[in-house]
This record gives sequence, C-alpha cells and structure tokens, in this order.
Amino acid sequence: MGSIPFGILFSRILGGTDVRQRGSGNIGATNVSRVAGPLAGALTLLLDAAKGAAAVWVAGRFTEGNAAAMILAGLAALLGHCFPLWLKFKGGKGVATALGGFLVF
Repeated sequence: MGSIPFGILFSRILGGTDVRQRGSGNIGATNVSRVAGPLAGALTLLLDAAKGAAAVWVAGRFTEGNAAAMILAGLAALLGHCFPLWLKFKGGKGVATALGGFLVF
C-alpha cells in the first residue's frame, strides 16, 4: 500500500510531466504542487496521508485494536512510501504518510 507513488501519478495525469525530473525531484506533495499545480499537490497530500491512515486503521480492525500491529502497519506504509518497489527504492520523505498513520492511531 505504501509503495503507490501518488505524486508521480498525479503529476503525469494533471501536469503532464515526471515530477522527479523537475523542481526538487521529490515525489512528495510540495514538489508536485510546484511542478504540476495545486490540485495535483493537494490530491497527492491527501492520498499519501490516506496510505498511512488506511494501513493503521485496517490493522486495528483486524487485530481488535492491537497497538503493536497498528504501529507495524503504519511503519510498513511509511517504509513503502520512502522506499517504493516501483521506483527503485527512491521515494518521498514520508511526512504525509506518517501524519495519516498518527491521526488514526
């Protein structure tokens, strides 16, 4: 779940460019906003946060609120965002993903 590169997807769909080649080169919401516009940046921020939130929420539902499982799920989503399989392990910083996980936890 964490490896879905929303920044790249929205920059290509809404901005027509690869966000890794412009601006800071980061796939996070700030650079996506600079490169592809505020709508792409806002969508990236929301869906990156949703990755962390969903991971923690699903772990909580399946384990009856086991805190250790929820923490591990949030950490897995964060690591997947920072080191995505699809992008040769070069991803974002994980700020929005961590925030989403913390909000649910």
